[in-house]
Amino acid sequence: MVFTAAEVPIEWEEHFVGTEVDPRTQSFLTWESLESVRRNKVGLKGPMATPIGKGHRSLNLTLRKELNLYANVRPCYSLPGYKTRYDDVNLVTIRENTEGEYSVVESLKIITRQASLRVAEYAFYYAKTHGRERVSAVHKANIMQKTDGLFLKCCREVAEKYPEIKYEEVVIDNCCMMLVKNPKLFDVLVMPNLYGDIISDLCAGLIGGLGLTPSLNIGEGGIALAEAVHGSAPDIAGKNLANPTALLLSAVSMLHHLDLNEQADKIQDAVLKTIAEGKYRTGDLGGTSTTTEFTKAIIDHL
Repeated sequence: MVFTAAEVPIEWEEHFVGTEVDPRTQSFLTWESLESVRRNKVGLKGPMATPIGKGHRSLNLTLRKELNLYANVRPCYSLPGYKTRYDDVNLVTIRENTEGEYSVVESLKIITRQASLRVAEYAFYYAKTHGRERVSAVHKANIMQKTDGLFLKCCREVAEKYPEIKYEEVVIDNCCMMLVKNPKLFDVLVMPNLYGDIISDLCAGLIGGLGLTPSLNIGEGGIALAEAVHGSAPDIAGKNLANPTALLLSAVSMLHHLDLNEQADKIQDAVLKTIAEGKYRTGDLGGTSTTTEFTKAIIDHL
């Protein structure tokens, strides 16, 4: 509905999570859904919950591994008119998405030169192409000298190729403290997988929560998969109560990736105006609107 109102020139190819494990993917994700993203090079994913129990491969981890989605990009900015503790947050977290403690064996921390260089390159490229001035590498190399030490070494190598971008290194515990004290100190943050999982959610808390936070996964070969990073919220499924903001803003990131900047800006402006006005907000934003009412208000702004 929103894309139609914004006249976005996109034809959707819809795929659903299966009801049984697909032996070709070893998860509830179907092979056809993965092939669709590989073929189209771009996708928009709704929240998915992995069934509880042994033998079920995480749906999100399956996507990252199968599509080689090596960088998770989360812009985090204050929304005008929506009051939180901060009104001037404007930073981006870039998380290495394929290794670290999430790699097959949970008791091992895997950091490789290839993956570290790849995500560092993307972080500096992102900073340069988005008018950002600083890249901060988040680490714990003072303790994890081999793994995080290698990650920092790779970041330093890449930083030398971008002299116009300021580069700094921040220990993760200090980073958490400084983010809470003064988020204006940061611009683009790049970090290994587990740190990124934690820091990106911390940053979401600075602006009002995961329901407002967009996300875009970048993969090899130009693949981009946008997603809302909040949970699937089965307790409100089918009740017309969910906040679509994170999914819509993730779709905006997807449209920017496709260079459909005019349509992306129209949708983003409509979402932000709706929230700023305060007349139509879902329950998690302190309002009483249904998903339908909130969405209609956005469309009216289009």
